[in-house]
Amino acid sequence: MPSLAQELLSRGEPVTVRTKPIGFFRIGHDEGQFGKLTFLGGLELLASDRNIGGLSGLLSLDGGSRFLAVTDNGNWVAGSVGQSDEGAPLDITEVRYAPLRGSDGKTLKARWGHDTEALALTPSGLYVTAETRNAIYRFPWPLETGMEPMIGALSLPEEIRALPRNTGLESLAGGPEEGALAGKLVAVSESSPSDAHDLAGYIIGENRSERFSIRRTDRFDATDAAFLPDGDLVLMERRFNLRDLIGLRLRRFSGGLIAPGAVLDGELLLEADFGYQIDNMEALAVHRNAGGETILTLVSDDNRSLLQRTVFLRFRLDR
Repeated sequence: MPSLAQELLSRGEPVTVRTKPIGFFRIGHDEGQFGKLTFLGGLELLASDRNIGGLSGLLSLDGGSRFLAVTDNGNWVAGSVGQSDEGAPLDITEVRYAPLRGSDGKTLKARWGHDTEALALTPSGLYVTAETRNAIYRFPWPLETGMEPMIGALSLPEEIRALPRNTGLESLAGGPEEGALAGKLVAVSESSPSDAHDLAGYIIGENRSERFSIRRTDRFDATDAAFLPDGDLVLMERRFNLRDLIGLRLRRFSGGLIAPGAVLDGELLLEADFGYQIDNMEALAVHRNAGGETILTLVSDDNRSLLQRTVFLRFRLDR
């Protein structure tokens, strides 16, 4: 992820955020290793303004020291992350938010296009999904003021536009710099009618979109995706229902297997339930720390509810 010399959201509204440390991922246990992932640490975010609740998409910038997020009610959120040398989060400061704006300058919330769920950054710009419209918006990069209007919406096939409005485009990732997915976006639908139906995935190019599928199991829904430095894709999945309560799953897919018509299962990296420090997990970002190690950042969407939490978790991918 490129470094930024510019300030983000300089004209945004500042917000005071307090944090509570999360020392262990599994509640009541001090283990740090979870398969190929090492838990580095986490924070619970307590904000003075509910406008920065509902975090649903995330970019990790400047070696993990800054972030840009999007909320499901149409706001940008940017901030700085105090961190250890290996990437453990210590504090969140300098938080600002600003509304996403359409090409006419009006806010997406005013246009009812604001159910924004995921972010992806590519050399051609910043992309955001809007779930209820099954749209992908393109914005200029960087967002120096936060007032920048969108450049426009991508032209998507009717199959994508016709996805169910509340379980549509939920995950978005920018393709690796090299290989067949370079310059393309990869999007995954949130859900399917049942576990017997695959999740719909799409490879979205400048003039063409092609479909692949991901096996859905155990009532998990897809909530975000990000490519690793080696070109593999990590998919974040979430359960949030009365039967299972809450759950988190991460699966890894070989980037070389993501192709039109493919049906993918993936490698299980992590699975967690209510016995772990999770909530409604919706945002995933990847960066490399100063030592070149791959760091995954996971963030929950509190739905702006007093009964839920915003948690900011970091893991190192060891192999």
